[in-house]
Amino acid sequence: MTSLVHKELAGGIATITLDSPPNRNALSVRLLGDLERRLNWALTEPDVRVIVLTGAGPVFCSGADLKEQRVEPASGVGDAPVTASFPEILALIWESPKPVICRLNGTARAGGLGLVAACDFAIAPVTASFAFTEVRLGVVPAMISVPVLRRLDPRAAAEYFLTGEVFDAARAVQIGLLTRAVPAEELDAAVQHYAGMLLKGGPEALAITKWLVRDLPGVSFEEGLRQMTALSAQRFTSEEGQEGIAAFMAKRPAKWVP
Repeated sequence: MTSLVHKELAGGIATITLDSPPNRNALSVRLLGDLERRLNWALTEPDVRVIVLTGAGPVFCSGADLKEQRVEPASGVGDAPVTASFPEILALIWESPKPVICRLNGTARAGGLGLVAACDFAIAPVTASFAFTEVRLGVVPAMISVPVLRRLDPRAAAEYFLTGEVFDAARAVQIGLLTRAVPAEELDAAVQHYAGMLLKGGPEALAITKWLVRDLPGVSFEEGLRQMTALSAQRFTSEEGQEGIAAFMAKRPAKWVP
């Protein structure tokens, strides 16, 4: 059976592509299984430094595959594969020690926006549109709210979660869902720009800095200073830190740069 998610590795960048255009890359059980396998490959492959998540066709991801969510009356509530492996996938992306860039090839809806929010960077064409459509179906943006509410402005989250209104890429940047919105013809260049900069960072330093951005704001000020004083000393004396300093002094690329 043909995989619904493809992988490619070039120059330290792993590109993972959702490839189910007939249903707009909906989060079917099969696609989620393929995506989880591709993500685990990228996370464990030593040559992968940066992960790019994208899609095939005009839509990045339309959300849950609604055909799979229908429950026969006799089967009772809870038989539809609403969760599948989606929570694990969101966690894999969010907690990945390797930076993850979401390259939106087009529009995203509902569950697809959970993938967008879980990534460290999200870049979309200015023509893309977005919506949290769950309430209009009588369901809620439950699982995706975990990463999304960590990205969005609270007022904007209330506005779009509760109304299901469609908004454009410029607004998505404004409220924190996207990093950048660019003309379609500049999308690949923008993704490559960020990936190229990330390849210059030390792998350990990137992983730790991801943790800082994600978790340090929840630590008290005094405790944060205590932890960061120790971390700073540890990183300056680490093998990676010493290599980075030596490379800077010698005006050469560090050993981790492809």
